[in-house]
Amino acid sequence: MDFPALALLEFSSIAAGIEAGDAMVKRAPVSKIQTGTVQPGHYLVLVVGDVASVEEAVAAGKEVGQAALRDALFLPNVHPDVVIALGGRRQAGHEDALGIIETTSVASAILAADAGVKGAEVSLLQLRLADGLGGKGLVYFHGLVADVETAVAIATISAQNQLVKQRVIPQLHTEMWENVNGYGRFGQHFGWDAA
Repeated sequence: MDFPALALLEFSSIAAGIEAGDAMVKRAPVSKIQTGTVQPGHYLVLVVGDVASVEEAVAAGKEVGQAALRDALFLPNVHPDVVIALGGRRQAGHEDALGIIETTSVASAILAADAGVKGAEVSLLQLRLADGLGGKGLVYFHGLVADVETAVAIATISAQNQLVKQRVIPQLHTEMWENVNGYGRFGQHFGWDAA
């Protein structure tokens, strides 16, 4: 999936989100739309394509779903690592430091991930969104301490008022790396259903 623009709208109402997504693809010829529910009862609409089409689709979605719009992002030049992380890939590796960005919304986490990975020599270890997080977003960067500090500072500015916490942990213990770089749900260690 290699597109020049990506946008995501997050709605507090499922019905409003479906209506907005429909308006988005009716107004502009986006290359792809992905929609669905996430915890806690929010609806996400993600579109990709050329910059003008995605921008027009976002305008339509905001108009139709304005009362239920919780958060939104428009990335006219999304970093490829963000696209890969959205696909669920987790990078392996154990570097000097782990940077953590925790946000209140999915859109702000994606925006923070994109800004951090563009602004510093770090890798995007994971991008976790909404499900299993009570609707929050979680971004993990890894790399050298100074680079991770820079990425976290940039991502913090991007997240603005949606930031919950940010941390840089130098020399994370090996056993913690194994846990952090796994799926992330506690019950998975014990074979619990991830319902």
